[in-house]
Amino acid sequence: MFVLGTAGHIDHGKSVLVHALTGIDPDRLREEKERGMTIDLGFAWLKLPSGREVGIVDVPGHERFVKNMLAGVGGIDLALLVIAANEGVRPQTKEHLAILDLLEITKGIVAITKKDLVDDEWLNLVKLEIEELLNSTTLSQAPIIAVSAVTGEGLTELVSAIDKLLDVTLPRKDTGRPRLPIDRVFTIAGSGTVVTGTLTDGSLTVGQEVAIVPADLKLRLRGLQTHKARIDTANPGNRVAANLVGVTTSQLQRGDVLTTPGWLAPTTMLSARLRLLHYHPHPLRHNATVSFHTGAAETMAKVRLLEAEQLKPGDVTWVQLLLSKPVAVVNGDHFIIRSSMDTLGGGKVIDTHTKRLRRFRPTIIESLRVKEEGTTEEVVVALLATKQPLELSALLAQSNLSASELQPVIEALIQQKKVIRIGQGEACLLLTSSGWERLAQKVVSIIQDYYQRFPTRSGIPKVELSHKLKSGPRAPAILQRLIDEGVVAEEGLAVRLPTHKVQLTQAQQAKIDAFLGSLAQNPYTPPSDLIPEPDLLNWLVEQGEVVKMNGSVVFTTSVYNEMVDRVMAHIKAQGKITLAEVRDMFNTSRKYAQALLEHLDGKKITRRVGDERVLY
Repeated sequence: MFVLGTAGHIDHGKSVLVHALTGIDPDRLREEKERGMTIDLGFAWLKLPSGREVGIVDVPGHERFVKNMLAGVGGIDLALLVIAANEGVRPQTKEHLAILDLLEITKGIVAITKKDLVDDEWLNLVKLEIEELLNSTTLSQAPIIAVSAVTGEGLTELVSAIDKLLDVTLPRKDTGRPRLPIDRVFTIAGSGTVVTGTLTDGSLTVGQEVAIVPADLKLRLRGLQTHKARIDTANPGNRVAANLVGVTTSQLQRGDVLTTPGWLAPTTMLSARLRLLHYHPHPLRHNATVSFHTGAAETMAKVRLLEAEQLKPGDVTWVQLLLSKPVAVVNGDHFIIRSSMDTLGGGKVIDTHTKRLRRFRPTIIESLRVKEEGTTEEVVVALLATKQPLELSALLAQSNLSASELQPVIEALIQQKKVIRIGQGEACLLLTSSGWERLAQKVVSIIQDYYQRFPTRSGIPKVELSHKLKSGPRAPAILQRLIDEGVVAEEGLAVRLPTHKVQLTQAQQAKIDAFLGSLAQNPYTPPSDLIPEPDLLNWLVEQGEVVKMNGSVVFTTSVYNEMVDRVMAHIKAQGKITLAEVRDMFNTSRKYAQALLEHLDGKKITRRVGDERVLY
């Protein structure tokens, strides 16, 4: 299925021509019928001689409604530029053609309407004027056909030309991530909320869960229609009406995007290639405020020029666009910028989720150039270089490729050791090889800094390292790879550098010697006044020198093991043991016996039953 969009100056007969071709009046609003002027988008469809159906979006031609025109023209495959024979090229003819050129729409037909109002000589002059106008645009090869919606002359030839052009028009790609930019929201009695748009990038199926972005709504798809016919599945390239469950019209607006949940994140900052129209009278200055249009969405934006202080008419440059409200776009989407009344220029989105870029940096410009013009392999590496680590699912969305397109590229890059993969499936993490080396070095630096602050600790807790890396749920996979490669060593709930050894000061060593000496003199009733500070004590525990019962009771490891063996032997022989028996067994006090038994309970060696302990 394909979509045709009209374009052209007000009162040049766009809607009348659509009506003559299809039998459908695209002007649906009462005000449009009363004024005889298209104000908002109109819709119709046409069955062609080949048996194909083409959806038609009819746009307003008045200069005050260009933003409505932009909401409908973004999703078309074929343009029908309408120029009245009795008036010729007019201001909105030029503006609409410029928009089609900026959107890189290469398939189109020019219909010279109202042929019945002029003679052949005048008609030939109009054709020459049109050919000159088209010459430097994407529609330079468009056929020009003169028609009359009143007499019907030329309509058969026009329909045949449309059919012929669709023979060489590629169908919309299917990445498996459907997007329906919403251009109309309304209610049908008995059905509820309905939205319409041109479906791209994937299919929708009745009953599935869908999301509205950036409104952040999750809904169910109750029904689908195309050309007023109910369907179970809508494929990319169709004009689609979607009946939604669980939402009111007040919660939706033109410019929202209907899609599947979990992948399309709205943005307020993007990088793009921008061209200023050659006939615009003034240059565009850095930080200029414009209106930004993409798909069916519109918002205000600030233009940051990355290569110059101003952009001259006809020139092209790299920019960042800072949007005043979130918009759902993907890499490769086209956009238009306008002033209050004029179209200024447009271009293509290259990076949808970007940090603020520094101006006049050749490396940044080269990275953007690669993302636009590079091979798939180069684009993947460039994306990862600026956003790593990325999950495969996120890379799919940001590269705007299907899984079948991206997967072999990833495998090849891994074989070439240009990309590192951590884990499997769509949740796997991907980094460039240099990015992985930088991450490993960052981990080493974090641990070394930790040693500076805590010289007696052998390792950093995994939780703290994950927090410093800001890796969230990705942390276990990253740490495991670092462990597997020998960058760090695992030690319980901590990780350490494999070659690190704690270096004690003379004062610290003296404290430890005095403490261990006191334990040797009173093995079953160890004094608590010489217990060192927590870091030193924990180091002794890690070294296997002592075992800590609680904050005030510490045994040497050899004494602890002896006490455990004797307690367990007693229980095995007698079936149980009391606190008093433990106290007497080691000729100690209740404090130490209780600390030992509670420790054994915690280690699940013993279990308390009343006043007695049994084996766990």
